[in-house]
Amino acid sequence: MNYDIIIIGGGPGGYVAGIRASQLGKKVAIVESTHLGGVCLNWGCIPTKALLQNAHILENIKEAKKFGVTIPEYSVDWKKGIKRSRNVSKRLNKGIEYLLKKNNIDYIPAKGKLLNKNTVETEDKNGKTNQITSKYIIIATGARSKYFPGMEPDGNHIITSKEAMVLDEQPKSIIIIGAGAIGVEFAHFFNSYGTHVIIIESLPQILPVEDEDISKELASIMKKKKIDIRLNTLVKNISKDKSGVKIETKDGEIVKAEKAMIAVGVQGNIEDIGLEDCNIKIENGWIKTDGYMKTTTDNIYAIGDVAGPPWLAHVASAEGIVAVENICGLEPQAMKYDNIPVCTYCTPEVASVGLTEKQAIDQGFEIKIGKFPFRALGKSLATAKTDGFTKIIYEAKYGEMLGCHIIGSEATNLISEAVIARTLETTHLDVLHCIHPHPTLSEAILEATADALDEAIHI
Repeated sequence: MNYDIIIIGGGPGGYVAGIRASQLGKKVAIVESTHLGGVCLNWGCIPTKALLQNAHILENIKEAKKFGVTIPEYSVDWKKGIKRSRNVSKRLNKGIEYLLKKNNIDYIPAKGKLLNKNTVETEDKNGKTNQITSKYIIIATGARSKYFPGMEPDGNHIITSKEAMVLDEQPKSIIIIGAGAIGVEFAHFFNSYGTHVIIIESLPQILPVEDEDISKELASIMKKKKIDIRLNTLVKNISKDKSGVKIETKDGEIVKAEKAMIAVGVQGNIEDIGLEDCNIKIENGWIKTDGYMKTTTDNIYAIGDVAGPPWLAHVASAEGIVAVENICGLEPQAMKYDNIPVCTYCTPEVASVGLTEKQAIDQGFEIKIGKFPFRALGKSLATAKTDGFTKIIYEAKYGEMLGCHIIGSEATNLISEAVIARTLETTHLDVLHCIHPHPTLSEAILEATADALDEAIHI
């Protein structure tokens, strides 16, 4: 069978690329070996948010008294909560399959491997092979959890985020190694259910990519919730027995828990897909691409996690559209990575876009900074979600928004205003003159902007 475009991988990069290619009149096949939606839909973004919603409901019950609601007794069904998360993923998985049919895309449930620059060999679960050809090929094989020697997961005592999502029983204690978004989200989830959580991070702050003020605020809030955070701590090795795990740090400290979860990053799925047969270059463990997602072989593109950081589902989707539109001859639009929102769905949420304060200073900008606490907003007080603040960094002379950083309720929704503002090159005066509805959380962006100009009304 011959196609215009073959896509290896049906995650948020692959299936979005396929649908866009079909919209542009191309005959498309998507080859996916495990499940449509990739890690994001099946073992990442979506099921974790379902679990975090379970935790959110539980926290609301615990705090019900402050709203005049007395719940004298309640129980937690751990397995039912896990099942709900899995059912959400299954439902969306079927939704993607429907979208592919609607767009006349051939879905091939098989493993794909490049035989040459125009040929993909497929192998289904029964070992049956077939060959399909195409003028263009897009690699979207994603990534998987990374771990270092001495901390290899066994799926039982030492786990990754995948196993953490489907535990049969709630652990009494867990050590989470790595305090990026995945580690922090699971720390919040387990803590909400009453598990004793210890976070071990090798760097000086949790959420290392975030602005320092944001990370400090989140660490302070998490410590109040009795989460044990250990920074600047390197793991030497992990041993296990019937009772759980024992971690030895490079400083000689021993930390024990029922389970350990590894959350130190991801590595690209580049093995066994025939890259070497097509002269596709690998750089630092990722497929090397140009601004249009083209690899070192002209007709082969790579998108999403397998093409390197940032490892975000919305980036994969955007890269898929860029690759397809370039293939289809539309006016070339290169990927831009300087205005991508980053979100962490703990409580309170964290979201950011653009430069941190340190990055702005290091790059030589003269800056103005505005901060506004959510506790000063009427909507926050009304909903009893007062933790956190909004911090906005502006360039001093012309008022360009260099970065926006939010920690607080609904931060992951609020950040889109800043993304649009930066896309349109909006200045602080433009934001200041936009009337924001009251009472809303979005007023924090207005007030933080006013604070940068020494014009804040409510602080």
